[in-house]
Amino acid sequence: MEELLPGEIIFNIDVMLAKRKMSVTELADKVGITIANMSVLKNGKAKALKISTLIKICDALECQPGDILEYRENME
Repeated sequence: MEELLPGEIIFNIDVMLAKRKMSVTELADKVGITIANMSVLKNGKAKALKISTLIKICDALECQPGDILEYRENME
C-alpha cells in the first residue's frame, strides 16, 4: 500500500514566467538546466529540487522562493 503524504508542494513557476514575460526556454538557459528538466519542475512532476537550482530560478525571476513554491495540504 502506498504511503499517503501529508501534502504537496505546488510549483508556480508559470505564474512568475508570465509576470516577468519570460519563456520556459529563456529561464532554462539562465538557470543552466535543460528545457525538459525545467518543464518537469514547472509542471509539478519533480520529486526533488536542489537548493542551488532554486537559488538560480529565484535569481533569474527576481523573486523569493515563496513566490514560486506553495504548500497544499492533502485533503484525502
